[in-house]
Amino acid sequence: MMRPKVGLALGSGGARGIAHIGVIQVLEEAGIPIDYISGSSMGSLIGACYAAGITPDMMEKLAINLKRKYWLDFTVPKMGFIAGEKVKEMVRLLTQGKDIEQLHKPLAVVATDLRNGERVVFTKGPIAPAVRASISIPGIFIPEEVDGKLLIDGGVIDRVPITAAQAIGAECVIGVDVGIVSEEVHLSSIFDVIAQTIQIMEKEIFRYRIVDADVLIRPIVGGFSATNFTQVEELIEAGKEAAFKSLDQIRKVIESRGIHEE
Repeated sequence: MMRPKVGLALGSGGARGIAHIGVIQVLEEAGIPIDYISGSSMGSLIGACYAAGITPDMMEKLAINLKRKYWLDFTVPKMGFIAGEKVKEMVRLLTQGKDIEQLHKPLAVVATDLRNGERVVFTKGPIAPAVRASISIPGIFIPEEVDGKLLIDGGVIDRVPITAAQAIGAECVIGVDVGIVSEEVHLSSIFDVIAQTIQIMEKEIFRYRIVDADVLIRPIVGGFSATNFTQVEELIEAGKEAAFKSLDQIRKVIESRGIHEE
């Protein structure tokens, strides 16, 4: 029996997206295949690194040790507080300057066109500007201009890009939602307020897309700030716990979607 092609759709959520690393670790250890990857916002960054061959263990080390000065470049506020050139260069280095079609696994990166509100999906071309566009939280990052389009965070229009994974070939999609809104989260800066506002909006949009996933993994990360990148171990552990609880369901779905060879 031939198994279905499996897609992993990694959602937006700022720093909460670090939980994606834990999810991938558990899926790998359990032998769950990942044939296609799609990502919005932080999910696009983790997805691009994984598709480029960076292991979850290496991503964990990078997340723990990478200081903010290497990827944050504050600027005089006009269309955003962060210029985004440092993070774009970081992505370029991590993915060795490759185009999306050169990666180890097919990848779809989702962004939002600020002018017309439409979804933009990158499946080819340079990785760095696509990811830079996808992580551009409105009001925090300056929008990224690609091919004449002014692009912002993919999560604004597609929090967990399930259909994007299906469009590139996935027959069975595991979605990972880390954009959970919680009353427990501590809000202490303008960045927290902006990020939380965006996620409240995304929550309403996502309610109508949730049925598209074959399996939806939802790490318990609502109490973590979307802008606090210091709790790496806790976020990864949350991803591991949620993925582990979903393993039986994932295996059943993959088995049920299998195709008998003649």
